[in-house]
Amino acid sequence: MWIQVRTMDGRETQRIDSLSKLTKVEELRERIQEVFGAQQDRQRLFYRGKQMVDGHTLFDYSVGLNDIVQLLVRQPAPPPVTAEDTDEAAMSETEPEGPEPQEEQPPPAEPGAPGLYAVKELVDARDLHMGAWFEAEVVSVTRGSPGDDVTYHIRYEDYPEEGVVPLTGKDVRPRARTKLSWGQLQAGLVVMLNYNPEEPGERGYWYDAEILRKKEGKTSKELYAKLFPGDTRDPIDDCKILFVDEVFKIEKPSPPTKPEPQLPPPEEIPQKPKTGPQCRLCKDDPKTKCRMCACHACGGKQDPEKQLLCDECDKALHIYCLDPPLSALPDVDDWYCPDCRNDTSEVVLAGEKLKESKKKAKMASASSSSHRDWGKGMACVGRSRECTIVPPNHYGKIPGVPVGTMWKFRVQVSEAGVHRPHVAGIHGRSNDGSYSLVLAGGYEDDADDGTEFTYTGSGGRDLTGNKRTAEQSCDQKLTNMNRALALNCNAPINDKQGAEAKDWKAGKPVRVVRNAKGRKHSKYAPEDGNRYDGIYKVVKYWPETGKSGFMIWRYLLRRDDEEPAPWTKEGKERVKKLGLNMQYPEGYLESVANKEREKENIDSDELETPVKGKRKRKSVIEDDDTDEDEEASPEGKSKKTKTELVYDLTPAQKELIEKDELNVKLWKEVMAHLKDGPRFINKVEETFLCICCQEVVYEPITTVCLHNICKSCLDRSFKAAVYSCPACRHDLGKNYNMQVNKPLQSVLSQLFPGYERGR
Repeated sequence: MWIQVRTMDGRETQRIDSLSKLTKVEELRERIQEVFGAQQDRQRLFYRGKQMVDGHTLFDYSVGLNDIVQLLVRQPAPPPVTAEDTDEAAMSETEPEGPEPQEEQPPPAEPGAPGLYAVKELVDARDLHMGAWFEAEVVSVTRGSPGDDVTYHIRYEDYPEEGVVPLTGKDVRPRARTKLSWGQLQAGLVVMLNYNPEEPGERGYWYDAEILRKKEGKTSKELYAKLFPGDTRDPIDDCKILFVDEVFKIEKPSPPTKPEPQLPPPEEIPQKPKTGPQCRLCKDDPKTKCRMCACHACGGKQDPEKQLLCDECDKALHIYCLDPPLSALPDVDDWYCPDCRNDTSEVVLAGEKLKESKKKAKMASASSSSHRDWGKGMACVGRSRECTIVPPNHYGKIPGVPVGTMWKFRVQVSEAGVHRPHVAGIHGRSNDGSYSLVLAGGYEDDADDGTEFTYTGSGGRDLTGNKRTAEQSCDQKLTNMNRALALNCNAPINDKQGAEAKDWKAGKPVRVVRNAKGRKHSKYAPEDGNRYDGIYKVVKYWPETGKSGFMIWRYLLRRDDEEPAPWTKEGKERVKKLGLNMQYPEGYLESVANKEREKENIDSDELETPVKGKRKRKSVIEDDDTDEDEEASPEGKSKKTKTELVYDLTPAQKELIEKDELNVKLWKEVMAHLKDGPRFINKVEETFLCICCQEVVYEPITTVCLHNICKSCLDRSFKAAVYSCPACRHDLGKNYNMQVNKPLQSVLSQLFPGYERGR
């Protein structure tokens, strides 16, 4: 399989091919070093918020096909500046080693120079990535040649792990100590205040901001400002400031008079500005009981020295609130509350490898002695998308999927909604019926005559040991999927003798997919991949003794579809007109081509002398001598999309489209694709997709700006006090009248039957 590796800044994304589910993280680091040039010891890999650790495999982190792994390359830390280096630099300036004239060394910055800060002086320093200000201490001061800017080497007080960071003069300033009162705040004043750009309702960090306006009511104060998050980011307008009582004056730099400034007495130093999260429930009120920031059992904030903090859920508990209570603090490095640590064998200690879960330990593969790597097969890949235009229990055709559509792998059939299970041959419910089945030639008793075939039920085989198929070893029963398929027959259910329908066309429809594996038993199966062959009905079902000697359930299904079968002359012409070529997963053909190129490079390296007149082996794509009309693109779609078949709209659908006066322009664009046949449905789905939920709009609200949004999505937006169009941000107003576009809803319900279920 292959995955994508993307840098944290999103500027570079590369594909890593020829990987397996059993590929180690350290092996992945080697491949990344070849592609990105980043040393392995400086790579930090993240997948879905988890940092990937050496010794584990991609399977341990559930990394799938074409998934994205983020790469963070750590920069080498600057060498620490010691006192010996400073003394040596000073000696080299004052005492030349020989009589020859030495090159003049640039003088270091003097502590008393105008506008400079002394060593060990407490300052505010800007974080270059966030643009926020943090309290720091000056470690050393350097300057290059005369006229260059002074460089301050600082260390953040709250983040000593960052080490010594070099900053220029514009990113260092005197520490803010003067807190401004509400009356001192005026429009146009530039101050330092606390704000969280990502979550404005939470406590954040300290930024420079220009006050825009302030409002004062009887019980509340509102302050709005323009935020300046550093030089590399654009200002943020109209930010509502929560902490109006914590606004600091920006101090101007002044020349220091002493190398080590004297700090004022502790009682004269104002309170240090708060940074970080604040309890949303009690607002840090010491008199209010809170189960979030205090004891999770009693909510009390007393006896903080007798509280234990769980290392798993970060909940605090008094030792006397535990059940049973403790008389003293336990002498352990890690402590877990009763809700988190129930089984000590499941806890992974420092230095230990990742343990197998209980579910994985019960699998047959856990006790298997086979070392075969199954991780490169497409059967191990999960769905990358899911069909939402019809519900999972939908009977009949899938809109936009004509008879003769072909897919390379079963997972693509599942994504299209034609047959949802990846492996199972029957999809259904034992109390409802069967929706689809796959003919793959897995049973020796199957017989296929094209328009009519005999199907064998599931079960009766021993599949232990992670086997996919086996010989019949016991009798089948009319339960589960066997019963679901029997319910499609237009006859009363009979689990003893079976039943036959008098009017077989009145039964429930079943979508049938033929797989290339059935080619050994049937000439109607495709030569490669999977093919949708239309709608069939169950004529009868009955029990009988199979070739293996065990009782099996047999089903006779007959084709009942107005579209011609793909193996007939009419069906082949229709498939050619629609341009229905084999569909491949995204990036599959490129991966195959890359493997072929690697083989060519290996073969060319092994050849000592070239053979005259011998052509090189071409890739799979280059060897494909199909016609231009049948040539497939990397996405598996035909290059020739122009068809001669026109999608037929019913008179009722045309009338509803004409009634939808608000979407005249959109329907005009959509109707131009009627000539594309079944692809017309894909165009409708793309045009009337809700920008919020990314599904076909349900109960659509056509806004004044002519955008279609689901009513439920627009309701959630208004509940969040956002009264603008989600598509174009047009102001709709707080009292906007949400009126459902009924003609649009009616025509969408006809084109996508049942898509509103579950919504």
